[in-house]
Amino acid sequence: MKITEISCKTALSPSKLPGLDYSLNPYRGCSHHCAYCYVPHVLRLPRKTWGSFVEAKKNIPTVLARELTKKKHGVVGLSTVTDPYQPLEKKLRLTRYCLEQLLRHDVPVSVQTKSSLVQRDIDILSRFTKAEVMISMGTLHDEERQLLEPGASSIKSRLETLRCFSDTTVKTSVFFGPIYPTLTPHDIPSLVDTFLEYGVQEIMIDRFHLKPGVAADILAALEPTPPLKARFQTTLQNNQSSYSRLYDLLHATGKQKDLTIVDAF
Repeated sequence: MKITEISCKTALSPSKLPGLDYSLNPYRGCSHHCAYCYVPHVLRLPRKTWGSFVEAKKNIPTVLARELTKKKHGVVGLSTVTDPYQPLEKKLRLTRYCLEQLLRHDVPVSVQTKSSLVQRDIDILSRFTKAEVMISMGTLHDEERQLLEPGASSIKSRLETLRCFSDTTVKTSVFFGPIYPTLTPHDIPSLVDTFLEYGVQEIMIDRFHLKPGVAADILAALEPTPPLKARFQTTLQNNQSSYSRLYDLLHATGKQKDLTIVDAF
C-alpha cells in the first residue's frame, strides 16, 4: 500500500447525493479492497490501481476551517468517494480533526463507513445537534464479507458499532448494499429484526452498480468458492430483475416492523 501526504485546495464539495449538501473526503484512495467498488469509475482512475494507494489530505482541517466561515452551511457527508475511517485514520486522525472544525459551527454531519473505528469519535459526534452514523454492509455473513471486503471491519464489529451509537443522540442507520445475492426472501424478517435489535433507525438499500470491470473483479474474488461465485454470477447477469422482489419484501417488512427503508438511488 503506497501512502502519500498531499495538499488540497478545497475541502467541501457540492453533493448531489440524497440528503447531503456537501461531501468531505479527507482521503483519496482506500485500503478496504472492496471488489465491487465503483469509485474508480467516478474518479476516472484505472481499476487496477484502486486499493494500492491512499493519499492523505494533510491540510484539509485547516482548509475546512476557512471554508466554514465563508460557505453556506448544510449537511456534510463524510465521505462519498472513500471511507473516512479506513485504517490510516487511526494514525493521522484527519477525519477527527475535520469533525472538530465542523462541531465548532455545529454543522449537520452524516458519516458513512464500514469501520468500527468511528466509535473512537463518539465523544465528538454525540455533541452535534444533528449527526448520523451510517454503517455500510451488504450481508450479515462475515465469511462472505472476507472475500469481497477483506480490508473492512467484520460484520460483528459493525453491528456492535451501531449498538454503541444507539445509546447516544446520534442517529444510526444502515446502508444495506450492495445486497449480496445470498440474501433470500426467507431471510428478510430476521434481517430486519437484527437491525432493530442493534438500534438502527433507518435502512437504505442498494444493488450492485456494475461499472466497467466491477463484475469481473467480484467473480475473481469469489474464485475460491465456486458455488458462491455461481450464485453471484446469476445475479450479476440479471442485476435489475434479481432485486425487484427483494426490494418489495424489504419495504413491506420494514413497514410491518415500523422501520424506515428507503432506496438509495
